[in-house]
Amino acid sequence: MPDFENTLVRLPEPLRRMLTEHRELLKFATVGTITFVITNAVNYLLKLTILHRNPVTALAVAVIIATIVSYVLNREWSFSTRGGRERHHEAALFFLISGIGVGLNSMPLYVSRYMLHLQVPEVSRFVQETADFLSGMILGTLVAMAFRWWSFRKWVFPNADHRPARHLRPLRAVNDPEEPQQVA
Repeated sequence: MPDFENTLVRLPEPLRRMLTEHRELLKFATVGTITFVITNAVNYLLKLTILHRNPVTALAVAVIIATIVSYVLNREWSFSTRGGRERHHEAALFFLISGIGVGLNSMPLYVSRYMLHLQVPEVSRFVQETADFLSGMILGTLVAMAFRWWSFRKWVFPNADHRPARHLRPLRAVNDPEEPQQVA
């Protein structure tokens, strides 16, 4: 994972302060971006090959794979200082909430394909794929992401500062006068 602290110290103070206050959300969004790429890659690999007749199943499988990656990254990085539950209980809640997220992620695609009939032969292949991307990958992902952010903080990792912070140090700007300078 990128070292946010090293990146943040190079930014102007007002921006650095804002980003530092929302560090956990930024890390969650970074994990979301990584898993979004994984979801897209797996979804289109499956959808354009072995699951070409089952786009909702392809999306669900892709989201499940990305969810496993998400658990590891969120636990060890995004919410590294949060806790309050035994690991097996935490994991069970994470995957239960993520399972609900899979349903929320898939619902707009289901509506698009099977209720609005935005699929070949009713529409062109281009319209179908555009509708699939917008409904499944964009709208579904945003709805599931908002639900997961709220749920993870409320139930999975409920206690802030429960685990000791690793690799966190006070952020100071490069050449900050309060930071002792090393003399060669």
